[in-house]
Amino acid sequence: MNDNVLEIRNLQVVFSTEEGELRAVDGVNLDIRRGRITAIVGESGCGKSVTSFSILRLIQSPGRIAGGSILYHPRNGESVDLASLPEDADRLYDIRGGQIGMIFQEPMTALSPVHTVGNQLCEAIRLHHNIDRDAARSRAIDMLGRVGIPSPEKRIDQYPFEMSGGMRQRVVIAMALVCHPDVLIADEPTTALDVTIQAQIMRLIKDLQSDLGTSTLIITHDLGVVGQLADEVAVMYLGRVVEQGSVRDVMKRPRHPYTIGLLKSLPSLTTAGRRLPSIEGTVPSLNAIPPGCPFHPRCPFARPGLCDVGSPPEPEETGEGQSVACLRWKDVAKEIAEGVGHR
Repeated sequence: MNDNVLEIRNLQVVFSTEEGELRAVDGVNLDIRRGRITAIVGESGCGKSVTSFSILRLIQSPGRIAGGSILYHPRNGESVDLASLPEDADRLYDIRGGQIGMIFQEPMTALSPVHTVGNQLCEAIRLHHNIDRDAARSRAIDMLGRVGIPSPEKRIDQYPFEMSGGMRQRVVIAMALVCHPDVLIADEPTTALDVTIQAQIMRLIKDLQSDLGTSTLIITHDLGVVGQLADEVAVMYLGRVVEQGSVRDVMKRPRHPYTIGLLKSLPSLTTAGRRLPSIEGTVPSLNAIPPGCPFHPRCPFARPGLCDVGSPPEPEETGEGQSVACLRWKDVAKEIAEGVGHR
């Protein structure tokens, strides 16, 4: 059995507009290891969600996968390139929700307001399993209980609007896991929730992943979530992976200036009473991507004539179990270690 349940290679996703083709994902390479939690982190507009939606072929027109492969290695059965499957392929419908589940960002848009929670869960079960209504209902009640919903035998007949935001998010998680998928994709699963409920949902995802052995891909902009949940992390900027490795290594010794900036912007006890550092500027528009390293206009370590010319740098192995797409990563590490000032 392959150690990786998903292998994304040179994935390219473009959106056709009046201004031409905008490359939202530009050559992403990523492995999702079996039974592990992998996180994709970055600011809004970096291509995280587009990458995750591409796995299930949920990119809407005018977007399309322009190149690359998404190899899925199921527990049982033959491997398949999801990127090459036709939109109406039966295999794709079997995989969606059955073998690869997804927790969407906003539970109110992921759930139908005119159908009960039970109807929606049972429909998902019976689409992928040949069982009767009573058996599907029993499985749905069991999963609602597993995700921490009290009195699931009563809640199953309620509509989403009768539940709180945290309860609705738990229902979405139950729907994603009720068919016991190989892979769970969680797209910003705690964005619309308060801090207390966020902590509960994160703990729930971690516990369920451990119990069910599901490989999990978390999409987030919050490095705090990454530190609590993930085993591996890929940092994305403008459609490219700029650094990846184990969470422990990347958070202990970040090598890309963008990762360093993200970590510095996290609040901590040492920043109490002081202004929180931030990364200058904003993520450029896809129709105005700068030459050279796309991060160079915001990078305090950028060197004119090196970082702002040519093509974006390719990922390079650091020899520390990480890869980083930065021409100056060795100099950056040295400057930080020596406390040398920079612009």
